[in-house]
Amino acid sequence: MDKKHDISGQLATAPIWKLIIKLSVPAILAQIVNLLYNVVDRIYIGHMKDVGTAALTGVGLCVPIITLISAFTMLVAQGGAPRAAIEMGKGDIKRAEKILGNCFVLLLLFSVILTTVFSIFGEVLLMFFGASEDTIIYALPYMKIYVAGSIFVMLSMGLNMFITTQGFTKISMATVLIGAICNIVLDPIFIFVFKMGVQGAALATIISQAISAIWVLAFLMGKQTKLKIKKENLLPNAKILLPVFALGVSPFIMNVTEAVINISFNSSLQKYGGDIAVGAMTICTTVFQMAWVPAQGIGQGAQPIISYNYGAKNADRVKQAFKAFLIICFTYIFVFGASVELFPQFFIGIFNDNPELMDTATWTIRLYGCAMTFFGIQMAIQQTLIALGKAKASLFIACLRKVILLVPLIYILPNFFEDKVFAVFLAEPVSDAISIVTASLVFFFVFRKEMKQMKSE
Repeated sequence: MDKKHDISGQLATAPIWKLIIKLSVPAILAQIVNLLYNVVDRIYIGHMKDVGTAALTGVGLCVPIITLISAFTMLVAQGGAPRAAIEMGKGDIKRAEKILGNCFVLLLLFSVILTTVFSIFGEVLLMFFGASEDTIIYALPYMKIYVAGSIFVMLSMGLNMFITTQGFTKISMATVLIGAICNIVLDPIFIFVFKMGVQGAALATIISQAISAIWVLAFLMGKQTKLKIKKENLLPNAKILLPVFALGVSPFIMNVTEAVINISFNSSLQKYGGDIAVGAMTICTTVFQMAWVPAQGIGQGAQPIISYNYGAKNADRVKQAFKAFLIICFTYIFVFGASVELFPQFFIGIFNDNPELMDTATWTIRLYGCAMTFFGIQMAIQQTLIALGKAKASLFIACLRKVILLVPLIYILPNFFEDKVFAVFLAEPVSDAISIVTASLVFFFVFRKEMKQMKSE
């Protein structure tokens, strides 16, 4: 194969900055387009006449369920895709295809289990998450339809990472682009023309994800891909899946704890500030998704470079790739976070213009995001550890910020402040600051040790 078109050759020899930009830009665009699935829904829902504020809050209460579906997807995808890339770096294509086949079956299995559980217990869970009588009438219909189509969500998101990890970032971008365009077109039709409201928003999302899933499956069973889904690789194998679980448990924990955090925030804010405070949190989390999701695209571009060269024992290229990843990720999140601090009402107004909600969200989003301007450091560290297969270190960093720090602080800080809503939102920047410093120290020792060992080998 021509070296110019051989992605393995490029991962091993192409200039790092040029390569990481080449691989990251399509992935970033894909993630931005993927972000539109949730953002467009909330923009349309938040501007529904008369009921926009309550409907936006109701849909926001579904975030823990959506996040849990994403968590199981990432357990498989972010555990399997880097493992497949490492095997490709070693030249073992057959084992990489076994990983792909096993992960495909696992995604199907998880989708059936989650659909069943959430269909049965959905209403009870939403009330526990902080729904009120005014918001449950919007949260429950949205959740039921979304959950019914979770199989399409998990296949399109999960298998697409196996396309990205092979270096086919344009194809992976097309996967998301096709679905997002469908969603953008279908949302206003179902919500306003057919007058389906939040149910229309959920239906538009599921139809769009189904189209994306068909596209992904067609590619991974076609001729262009290096790794194919084959019948002989579909029988679950513990020797294949246990390493996938070991590596995927970190992003899984990150997503699960994200759901736990969202539940903790919303239930506490419902207690202290009611639906307006919960609505402000929905806006905060949605706005900062605009930072996290594209940054994940940067990580998807850097991951194949780091994983491949780690498998090939090329320490210098691993270090160069991490440095480029860190600079790009930090710069983007810092600029975005600073923009939110300076112009909060612009970002809030994208979703809702209710005066009471605007007033509350203006100060809460500044407080919520003040330490996140530096969070690109931790994101780069977290993704690099995953790319290197360092499951324990990445798991510790994931648990530190969310489980050890943030969740307890949400319940502890209100005991020390008269303004309880302020105290709940304060938990985020406090935990962010501590975890960024700790993650940096852990990574310094782990990464330096690993690079020395690679050079000695």
